[in-house]
Amino acid sequence: MRADARRNRSAITSAAIRLAGERGEAVSMEDIAREAGVGVGTLYRHFSDRRALLEDIAVDALRELLEATRAEVGHTPAWEALLRVVDHSVALPLALTKALITGEPDRPELPELEAEVHALIAGIAADAQREGDLRADVPPTEVVRVLNVAVCRRGARADDHLTRVVLDGLRPPKN
Repeated sequence: MRADARRNRSAITSAAIRLAGERGEAVSMEDIAREAGVGVGTLYRHFSDRRALLEDIAVDALRELLEATRAEVGHTPAWEALLRVVDHSVALPLALTKALITGEPDRPELPELEAEVHALIAGIAADAQREGDLRADVPPTEVVRVLNVAVCRRGARADDHLTRVVLDGLRPPKN
């Protein structure tokens, strides 16, 4: 791909992430093109339709999260690894990704990537439970579901009220 085509594609995906984060997945292609500073024809040369664009963004986000999660496994105490995964997650367009996976995605790798990310995070949660840093009465798969509530929403931040309450609630009770 030529350098200008790569720049255009990057501008398009950045604009789509920004606008979809503000307006949801119904953002128009025309608005995305305008925000990216490209013509609508350029946008359609890269992506056949809005769904293809948004699913491409979702696949990239899940691949990035998968890579970041893999990098955390076994390198730090599990609770710290879980916090780093949360920090990384809130920087990604996971609300958009979750909305696309909940429907019927055209790209079959979306649910596959999600399942792989969830399995890794559940493994980290199980390790944190064994280390005594995460409450033992919540199954690791439920920890993943609870974390999804915190990080797979528009405007999620690692330090916002909901995320802090969720993380505090996952800590073992003090005796």
